[in-house]
Amino acid sequence: MSSGAEPTESATDDAARRPFAWTFTTPLYVGSSLNPINSSIIATALVPIATDLHVSVGATAVLVSSLYLASAVAQPTAGKLAEVLGARRIFLCGIVLVLLGGAVGGLGRNLAVLTVARVLIGLGTSAAFPCAMVLIRRRAEQADMDSPPGGVLGGVAIAGMATAAVGPPIGGFLVGAAGWRWAFLINIPVTLIALAMAIRWLPKDPPLDRADSGFRQVAGRIDLPGIIGFAASMTALVIFLMGLPHVGWVALAVFVLTTVPTVMWELRRTTPFFDFRGLAANGALTRTYLRQALTLLGVYTVMFGVTQWMEAAYGMSTLKAGLLLLPMGAVSALLSRPLASRNLVRGPLIASAVTMLLGSAGIMLLTSHSPAIAIVLVSLVFGITTATTTVGNQTALYLAAPADQIGTASGLFRTFGYLGTITSSVIGSIVFRDGASDHGLHSLGLVLIAAGAAVLLLTVLDRHLMGGNTSRPTDETTNTAGITTKENTA
Repeated sequence: MSSGAEPTESATDDAARRPFAWTFTTPLYVGSSLNPINSSIIATALVPIATDLHVSVGATAVLVSSLYLASAVAQPTAGKLAEVLGARRIFLCGIVLVLLGGAVGGLGRNLAVLTVARVLIGLGTSAAFPCAMVLIRRRAEQADMDSPPGGVLGGVAIAGMATAAVGPPIGGFLVGAAGWRWAFLINIPVTLIALAMAIRWLPKDPPLDRADSGFRQVAGRIDLPGIIGFAASMTALVIFLMGLPHVGWVALAVFVLTTVPTVMWELRRTTPFFDFRGLAANGALTRTYLRQALTLLGVYTVMFGVTQWMEAAYGMSTLKAGLLLLPMGAVSALLSRPLASRNLVRGPLIASAVTMLLGSAGIMLLTSHSPAIAIVLVSLVFGITTATTTVGNQTALYLAAPADQIGTASGLFRTFGYLGTITSSVIGSIVFRDGASDHGLHSLGLVLIAAGAAVLLLTVLDRHLMGGNTSRPTDETTNTAGITTKENTA
């Protein structure tokens, strides 16, 4: 190699010929799967943790909320750092944090230490998806690709969403066979493998300019005050949402007091962390965020709310309830890649909204006396929802986000998804406040029907999706929002 960070000419030629070889994509897939699996794997360990540490089961909910909170804040932050400091560097740092979190959690002796471990895991796993999108976008541009690399985006979709459904069964097996600590320790072998693959196969980032690599220079480029303001306001918002139906006035006040100055600061910046003006102008990207949040509200309501109903009202064991969700993950995984390889956007998004409405209607028909096959059928419908929304919105994100902001945009994409996930848990806690019942389940169904209708409207009325253009924007056909304006049928 000509220098420590510069690729050789032969390596560059090989990357141009085979830009998305398995050696490039595999570490990205493995890294992107860590967040959803860790989000759901803990579910089966909460009761054993509470028993072993002599705390209430309710107290262990902090292990779920802490990862959600860390991820919601860290996703766009990691994306911004990837844009400025290099995607490979941030990806590797994230893997190391997950490794550390797995070790801390596996050795933890009290709930406080386990919470720290979950925060570390949340921060670390948040780096993978935005870094993967930066690396994929960069590689596609180097290969002069006019269309999104659908097959690769489909792989990321499977890793980033479909794997969440396998978390509860994996957790149930690990906890049942080896104890709750393996809900944390499983991260150690997986991250060691991911770390070795990333070091060996991911292309090195360009060298940092020494004049721009000092703390003040980097802090200015990443808009550190904006990141801190975003983190403070997002933390307060998430704490407020998780406290509902009881109104946390302190969290609400902190949210307002941090959001107002943060918005004023960001509006004055020429290169802000959270580009409010750009987001307002880029309606296609904003609608993509909203669709993702509303659809994941439905998907995670099934994964957690319906699972809670199955255990409390239907009388299933945790393991059996988790196994009934496996078909949901399997259908999502099977559909994601072929759909993504065709670079379809509008069709999958319409299918996502329609199946969400159908699945929600199915929830309205379930009772504690329904046969298990009826529950499986509802989960299968939501498996289609999961695949189509992830593929459609991910491709829409790739097309709508400006190339130099793909990391931050991808992180915000995940943040909105987490807000949908958190809202689903809030709604579940409200409708099941007197215990999981058929009436509460049907109330969930009504909420999801309303959310599905909103997703359908956000899709069919989005004129940016009408043309079906899945080619990369060019200077001649791109408006100020970074969206192609020339209509083209796919």
